[in-house]
Amino acid sequence: MSKNKMNLDELISRTKVYLIIIAIILIVLSIIEPKAIIPSIVFYALVLLYSVWSSKKRKAEITKHIDELTLNVDKAAQSTIINSPFPLVVVETSGNIIWKSSNFIKTFANIDIGTYLSDIIKELKQKIDKDNNDKAPAIYESMKIGEKTYKIIAESVKSKEKGAKSEYLSTIYFLDETNYVNLLNDFSNSRTCIGIVVIDNYEELMQRATEEEKLKITSEAEKSIYAWVNKYNGLSIKSERDTYVCIFDQYHVEEIKDEKFDILDEIKEIKTEDNIQTTLSIAISEEGESNVDKYKSAKAVIDIALGRGGDQAIIKQNGKYYFFGGRTQEVEKRTRVKARIVSQALEELVNSSSNVLIMGHTNSDIDAMGSAMGVYRFVKAIGKDAYIVNETTGTSLDTFIQDLKDIEDYQGVLVDKNTALSKISSDSLLIVVDTDKKNYVEVPELLTKTDKIAVIDHHRRGTDYIENAMLTFHEVYASSACELVTEIVEFSERAIHLTTFEVEALYAGIMMDTKNFTFKTGVRTFEAAAFLRKCGVDIIKVKKWFQSDLETYNRISEIVAKSEIMNDTIAISVYDKADPDANITCAKAADELLTISNITASFVIGKLGDRICISGRSIGDINVQLILEKLGGGGHITVAGAQIEGMTEEEVKQELINRINEYLTEIS
Repeated sequence: MSKNKMNLDELISRTKVYLIIIAIILIVLSIIEPKAIIPSIVFYALVLLYSVWSSKKRKAEITKHIDELTLNVDKAAQSTIINSPFPLVVVETSGNIIWKSSNFIKTFANIDIGTYLSDIIKELKQKIDKDNNDKAPAIYESMKIGEKTYKIIAESVKSKEKGAKSEYLSTIYFLDETNYVNLLNDFSNSRTCIGIVVIDNYEELMQRATEEEKLKITSEAEKSIYAWVNKYNGLSIKSERDTYVCIFDQYHVEEIKDEKFDILDEIKEIKTEDNIQTTLSIAISEEGESNVDKYKSAKAVIDIALGRGGDQAIIKQNGKYYFFGGRTQEVEKRTRVKARIVSQALEELVNSSSNVLIMGHTNSDIDAMGSAMGVYRFVKAIGKDAYIVNETTGTSLDTFIQDLKDIEDYQGVLVDKNTALSKISSDSLLIVVDTDKKNYVEVPELLTKTDKIAVIDHHRRGTDYIENAMLTFHEVYASSACELVTEIVEFSERAIHLTTFEVEALYAGIMMDTKNFTFKTGVRTFEAAAFLRKCGVDIIKVKKWFQSDLETYNRISEIVAKSEIMNDTIAISVYDKADPDANITCAKAADELLTISNITASFVIGKLGDRICISGRSIGDINVQLILEKLGGGGHITVAGAQIEGMTEEEVKQELINRINEYLTEIS
């Protein structure tokens, strides 16, 4: 339209130029020949009249053409919309359907399209309310409708004012992209993922088995692994005597998840004469562009599975971890060869470092402090400066810490956050004890100040573990960090003389984590305790550290008295008193609840400052670690804990009940 108007204006301009030229010629002619004046005037008048008439006629013709052209365009647009090759609907944001194409009616004849439209309109309203302009932001998203997938394109324009609000008219297009989505899914499903299968206790099985049993165990285990991989059209290769590398199509991963790794239970039927079961750890990863990247990812995942005690499978998808199994007790490894190797390796690391900082977890307990003191003595025997980072401790350790600070050898050894940060350098060695979680250490910032990190821990590994450690002594079968440190000291090639206080602290750590040698107590636990006993531990003095006063005893009794029983075997109680040592009180109460007949697991919830703490205990039939892990906690099968922010005790209790029910459903 604008182009036609421009042509008309140009025509009028050219006519004016012609009239001026003619007028000039006639004037010159009249000057030369005066007799021609009148004929010239008459001629010019006739030309002028013709020009005006011609211009009006041309203008009318152009206007008519423009009108006809506009009408034709509108008709074409209307025809295109009416006969749209894809479904189209015009609605008001109130939900009123103004118009729908014949293709829309045909496509969704047997589908309740109203439900989908209401969701789309709801989203349109949100965008309109957020950006209230004459034209609202468009929607571009995919939606599954019936058996097909559609690309939804919705545009809205203001149509009228309705009271204080504006009414918008929305045109919604449905573009069928089912074939594209199916092709994309087929491509994704055809991609490979890498799996690693490890026989957890291979060394232990080979040590316990007779020569005849060894062949039977290895052949039956291998047969079961190959059969399980073949079930999902996978390929398996034995890479080491206890390790198998597998390749699956991504398509089968969901099937594997649905069947929950039935091989974990099947493999346990393979056992020695003294009833030692075979267990597996399995890792599957989809992460990475190349198969090499996926293999590296699977290696990291299998380390997590092994660090959690084995007998479990982990799938890593889209940055998330999915856990299966892990319901049996860790099998104790009786050989102490690894302890000897770690002791030598740790000595080398200490020798090559300028100084050493030792750090436990937040709200430090006797296991963290005792193991830190054992490591301190180990480092001092080598001749290096060492410091124990002590930023936070529970009030139950107040007396212990005060006694420690009074010892001459420990003057200036316990340092806070700022002092620790000032003493660490790139050449320092940081030794983390009694935890491997990055966000659970006393001062997380220290982890970034040096590349030389060693970890000594006995807890089942989570996904947020310290990945860049140069040396890791991580044994989930061990009772405590103190047990592991005792082995390091015992098997050191140097003569390390522990002080009486250090010996008692190490013994106390073992005693606390085993609940007086009743939980997670293996042969090596007693061997470590025997070594400490030889070093001169005063058992009576250590026991006094764990004595409860009358007030604490009464609180524990109240917690036990008001406990609720779930599923006939699980006790849950809420401790609602103000107590700076609520975590300790809850732990003792949870222990006490396990002494009740028929109780197989106990959970006690308490308030610790601005957080809610949970202590979980079991006799082994229920994995409390798996339950509390879903609430951000961790621990062991029989002993676990969690701390939660932003929730009340009752909210945490309900969430805990939900997680217990989930767990019971999974194992049923």
